[in-house]
Amino acid sequence: MLAIGCHIVLRGCWCNSIVLNVHAPSEEKSDELKDIFYEGLEQVFDHFPKYHMKILLGDFNAKVGRERIFKPTIGNESLHQYSNDNGVRIVNFATSKNLARCSPTETFISTPGPLRMGRLTSRLTTY
Repeated sequence: MLAIGCHIVLRGCWCNSIVLNVHAPSEEKSDELKDIFYEGLEQVFDHFPKYHMKILLGDFNAKVGRERIFKPTIGNESLHQYSNDNGVRIVNFATSKNLARCSPTETFISTPGPLRMGRLTSRLTTY
C-alpha cells in the first residue's frame, strides 16, 4: 500500500478539526502511481467524520494555474499561469470534496460552519 500521509485531530469546544498532511508523487511519476495515490487519499478522506473541519496540506508537487474553470475552488490568486497534471488532479480532488484553497500554496480547507475554537487536544495517526 502507498503511504498517503498523516493526520492529527484537534478537538475543540464547538468544532473538531482534522489536519491531513500528504506528499504526492512528483510530476514525472507514472499516471498509475498518481491514480493509486489519489484513490488512497480519497479513501482516507472519506473515512473522516463529515462534520469535522478538514485541512489538507502538504507537498502535492503541483502547479495550480489561473484557469477560469478552477476559480470557484482556488480563487483569483495563483503562483502559476497554467496548471500541470498534478495541479489538475489536486483541484479536481478538492472540488469533489468541497474544499477551497486558503493560501497561494496548496492548502485546502472545508468547514462545517462558523468556527469558535476552544481548548484543543490532539491525536496523531500515520498511514
